[in-house]
Formats: sequence, structure tokens, C-alpha cells
Amino acid sequence: MNTHIIDGKALALEIQDNLLRRVSQFSRAPKLAVILVGDDPASHIYVCNKAKAAEKVGIATELFYLSPVLTQDALIAFIHDLNHNPNIDGILVQLPLPKHIDSDAVIESIDPNKDVDGLCTRNLGRLFIGKPGIIPCTPKACMTLIYKACPNPDGLNAVIIGRSRLVGKPLAQLLLAAQCTVTQAHTHTRNLAALCQTADILVVAAGKPDLIKRDFIKPGAIVIDVGINRNEDGKLQGDVSFDAVNGIAGAVTPVPGGVGPMTVTMLLENIVDIYEKENKQN
Repeated sequence: MNTHIIDGKALALEIQDNLLRRVSQFSRAPKLAVILVGDDPASHIYVCNKAKAAEKVGIATELFYLSPVLTQDALIAFIHDLNHNPNIDGILVQLPLPKHIDSDAVIESIDPNKDVDGLCTRNLGRLFIGKPGIIPCTPKACMTLIYKACPNPDGLNAVIIGRSRLVGKPLAQLLLAAQCTVTQAHTHTRNLAALCQTADILVVAAGKPDLIKRDFIKPGAIVIDVGINRNEDGKLQGDVSFDAVNGIAGAVTPVPGGVGPMTVTMLLENIVDIYEKENKQN
């Protein structure tokens, strides 16, 4: 079997071109506020990459580099000021935060209408009950990639390995909304390989390199690899053993070049959607 490699980079560029066309029609550029607390090197790289991607589609970004000793109350007060700033359309707090700050409390302090990551209780709750809201970026990226490989997933069996607030739980709701039959698994699931073999759509977000081998895959299945791990050589690899499943899966996302670039693009799409919604109401 020839396995289709789902090119996340190419799809991301297509969507970004469309976003640029949409933004070019606006009276002003949508603006994203990005907050980075502390000096984590990886977080600095992620923030800069998001700002560069936003600039390419005409989205303005304002980066706020805050002290690692900033108190939780001071950070929440800073976010409240941004909530009331009419020139800020979206707010993103780069995670992880310093250990003395409760990430959940900080996320909840963001105005749900400006929560570009879609991770506050109100947005996740609206997703759970099937109401419109801001969808978390990585699950949204996974669904876009799934639809690229399978435009009509109605009735298919979907297995998600992962149960995080960031990916697994919201993705389950999106797949249910797409009329899939969904099973949520994790690294403690018994007989994981046998369960995975039932999946027409397999999404892996476990954070364990090479967890998924050839004997986990149903022939022809769509495999979405959310995992990002570094091997001993420092190279990125996913949770799926790519070479092992290539030739048995119907379609698979590579790492890198699959879910990653699409996640950033979904963040940009969320900002543009927020801007359009707010300006229709005003």
C-alpha cells in the first residue's frame, strides 16, 4: 500500500494565503498580545516563530516579556488591562509559566472572546455542549488534517491516545461532532495495540517516542502524530514510528512538518475569526 504523507507545511501555507486575503480587507490589522513570563529559551523561540507567522498574514503582534519573579496577581492584573484594551483582539500566554504561578488561574483570567488558544473553561465548555466558540489550536489542526485525508469521516472509528486539556479531550468532542465513534485511550490503557487496530482514524498525543508500531495500525487507517520528542541525536520525532507504519497506514502526518505548522496556522485563523466576529457586532 502506498501511504499518503499529509503535508502540514503545504496545507498551512494554503490557509495562510487565504488569511492574508481576508486580513487585507480589514480596516486595521488584527492585533495579538503575546505574554512571556521568564526566560525559558524554548518559549522565546516559540514566541518569535508565532510573531513571524502572524506578520506574514498581516496580523500585528505585541510581545510582552515579563519578569520570572512576577507575582500571579500582578500577571492577572496585566491580563485584565489587555482584556479591556479595544486595540487588542487576542491574548496568548506562552506556557509553561514559572512554578509559582497557577497556569489554570491565568488562563481563566483571559477574556473568553480574546482567548486565542481556546483553553479557558467557557470555550472548552461551549465545545463540550456543541456551541460555537474558540477551538483549541492543536485539536483544530488535527481535524483540518483529518479532513484533508478524509473529507467525510462520518461513522468512522476514531481512537485518541491522550487525554490532556490541550489536545485529547477537546479533540474527542470535535470528532464526535464529525459523527465519528470515539474511544479515548492513554498510556495506561490495556491491550493498546489491539484497540488501535480498530481505528480508522488514530490520533497519537502521548508524548512517548515510537509508541506506535506497525502492528498497532489497521491497514488504510489515517494516522495523526501530535507527538514532538527529541532523540539522542537531537532530532525531532513523533509518537509514531513513521518508517514502521509507512506502507500500511492509508495516510500519516510526518514529524516535523505535520501537526506543528498547522497548529500555528490555526492560532492565526482564530485571531482573524475573532476580529471578524467583533467587528460584525460593532
